[in-house]
Amino acid sequence: MQWNTETMTWAVVALLLFAAEAMAPGAFMLWLGFAAAAVFAIVLVIPGVPVLVQAAAFVLLSFVSIQVYRSWFRGREPRSDKPTLNRRTEALIGSVVPLERAIVNGHGRVQIADAYWDVTGPELPAGTVVRIVSSRGMSLLVEPAV
Repeated sequence: MQWNTETMTWAVVALLLFAAEAMAPGAFMLWLGFAAAAVFAIVLVIPGVPVLVQAAAFVLLSFVSIQVYRSWFRGREPRSDKPTLNRRTEALIGSVVPLERAIVNGHGRVQIADAYWDVTGPELPAGTVVRIVSSRGMSLLVEPAV
């Protein structure tokens, strides 16, 4: 084991990547930090590794570590008990409300709580009770409630 400039450089790069991950979490810099730490260990154990081989090892290990993250960890986040919490239009699907403004030329309006929503659907007069069946952006698709 030999402490030289190359060894210290990889240690510093790994620590800087870990610090960047701590400041702006997103799990990306963490895996690059692991790759830099692995190159640090290689250079520490096997002195005299050419710089080009070190850089190639870092690129390869970065790619491998990010693929490990994407395949093993990314899809395993716990599911929310309220999946539509910040998806207001999706949360409204299935609601039954009266039309506040008639649907003319495919466009109308409903009032839900204290908010007005644009709706699209078949021609219907104001006051008709409709069911929200889907959403497209901030517009709700409705059909007559039966």
